[in-house]
Amino acid sequence: MRRTIFIFVMFAALAHAPCAAAAAQSSRVVDRIVARIEGDIILESQVRELGALQQLIEDHAESDDKLLEELIEQWVVGTEAAAAHFPEPAKSEIDRELARLGEHFASPENYASRLNELGLSPAQVRQLLRRQIYVERYIDYKFRSTVQIEPEDIDSYYQKELLPELAKTNQPAPAPAAVEGQIRELLVQRGISGQTVKWLDETKSRLKIEIETSSGKP
Repeated sequence: MRRTIFIFVMFAALAHAPCAAAAAQSSRVVDRIVARIEGDIILESQVRELGALQQLIEDHAESDDKLLEELIEQWVVGTEAAAAHFPEPAKSEIDRELARLGEHFASPENYASRLNELGLSPAQVRQLLRRQIYVERYIDYKFRSTVQIEPEDIDSYYQKELLPELAKTNQPAPAPAAVEGQIRELLVQRGISGQTVKWLDETKSRLKIEIETSSGKP
């Protein structure tokens, strides 16, 4: 199909060269640099890709400013992880995440249709998920061992957060021992998140980061 379209366009161009050239020029998607980090660049197309992935997973995307901030933070994490020779995710790990994503759609055809709507290829989704897994795994590796959760922290969450939340919907309260592991992991994730935010803020403050305006000037 792609080749057929290409041949048709070639014949049309021979017959109407000036008109076709003008149309091609007007419809061309121009990429541009939206940020520079220590000699590297982030492109507008990368912002669009991340937004499309968020729509695919969550049915909505953050603002372009938030997407760019996330890409900058991915660069920070990815650069340090690569310097530390942190291992890339295994193919099976990426395959597992792709399978989970596909389960949210009624059929493979429905999934493929949604990708087409968002302008994403399966290869792009795979690469975006690979990067996301890599960043998340490195953050977990970097900070998990530094987060200390005490028994009183678990009890406090159970009493002050879990029970009131269950009471709002008249759900029965589980025994503390039954949910201890889940609460511990939740609190660990909170601790990792807090340390990550602090580390990223400190690291970004030491880097040369230039955000480009729509005119192309910092």
